[in-house]
Amino acid sequence: MKLKHIFLLLTVFMLTACGEYNKVLKNPDINVRYEYAKKYFNEGKFSRSATLLEEIYTMFKGTSNAQESLYLLAQSYYGMKDYQTASEYFKAYYSQYPKGDYTELSRYYSAYGLYLDSPDSRLDQGDTYKSIEQFQEFMEYYPQSEHKDEAQQILFELQEKLALKELLAVRLYYNLGDYVIAYPFPGGNYTSCVITARNAMRDYPYSKYREELMYFSIRAKYDLAVQSVDEKKALRYRDVVDEYYTYKNDYPEGKYIKQIQRMFDHSSKEIQENNL
Repeated sequence: MKLKHIFLLLTVFMLTACGEYNKVLKNPDINVRYEYAKKYFNEGKFSRSATLLEEIYTMFKGTSNAQESLYLLAQSYYGMKDYQTASEYFKAYYSQYPKGDYTELSRYYSAYGLYLDSPDSRLDQGDTYKSIEQFQEFMEYYPQSEHKDEAQQILFELQEKLALKELLAVRLYYNLGDYVIAYPFPGGNYTSCVITARNAMRDYPYSKYREELMYFSIRAKYDLAVQSVDEKKALRYRDVVDEYYTYKNDYPEGKYIKQIQRMFDHSSKEIQENNL
């Protein structure tokens, strides 16, 4: 009986709450709906606050509630974890009110929401690029912000994600090796491996993946040299030798030093014995 009584009370409470919300939705007074929207937002009922604010925020343009209503709408979607929609409204806010009361926070949360939506490195990184762009703009506009250090750390994290995506492509190109269906000429995958690695090292010079990118670049150049026709061997083996010195200078105790040393020794021997 006690459990049944509790269940009945909960049902009555829910019906009362739903009844209140439905009445608010139909209320013609936008100020009443706005007060309830703020009430629901503070209670964490973001779906309800978003629904109410979607209907009325445009009606507040030119009034004292214009800025706050748009900002709360963006925060409501943020609270619902709909970061794409939240970002659009945050962007709408700081575009309409470049010196508004919530402009700094809007720029920050727009970038941060896209960061939270940034997918695994193996997937499309459109949101990652957008988040990086917005965080960079945020730091340009607010170099003394209390969020500056966190923004800088997130920027580095996002750039590492992009570097990893490039490394995954480099590994794939190398593993494809002589598979020539995608290319009209032998060695195309190795060439793509080298180019992709080189571009990644240029774009992300401080990445923790830089050493592995360099290793696969050297390894691809070496394999390409081994398989080359005689007239191309000299240039390609010498390229391996040059890359060896660059790697040894940057990573004297590197993870791949033994493998690269063997490639260097063989390349040097080929150059010397064949007068390349």
